[in-house]
Amino acid sequence: MIRTTVATLFSLGMLLPAHAEDVGNVDVDWLGNDIIIEAFDDPKVAGVTCHVAYFERGLIDRLQKGNWFEDPSNSSIACRQTGPIEIGDIDRSRDGEAVFSERRSIVWKSLKVTRIYDEPRRTLIYVAHAREVQDGSAKMSLSTVPLYSAP
Repeated sequence: MIRTTVATLFSLGMLLPAHAEDVGNVDVDWLGNDIIIEAFDDPKVAGVTCHVAYFERGLIDRLQKGNWFEDPSNSSIACRQTGPIEIGDIDRSRDGEAVFSERRSIVWKSLKVTRIYDEPRRTLIYVAHAREVQDGSAKMSLSTVPLYSAP
């Protein structure tokens, strides 16, 4: 029974977007605002790691401006080969698939990374963008990983 439960949880984990590891924090100002840097490995492409940086508002800034629950949509991404690349069962459609998602406010906003495979150019494209319930967001960042020897 325990093995079945562990196997089920493991297989479900393979279907969910990656989880990030906090790897850095840059103090921006005396208000407690920071730039957070997180790393995550692509769950379906072994050998690719992405680093995402985003702005996080501090307590003093939240008190001063009165908007408690929201951080800006600004983010940046860089993805690189960090080992031998092995492509698993990835979505090869034009829409790609989500590989990372993290809430940036209680309800309205999340940071999302979508992977798209540009097969003719043998390149993986990673797009970091905010997903907002209202008004969307045009703020995005892009990174590519060329596949020189991977299928």
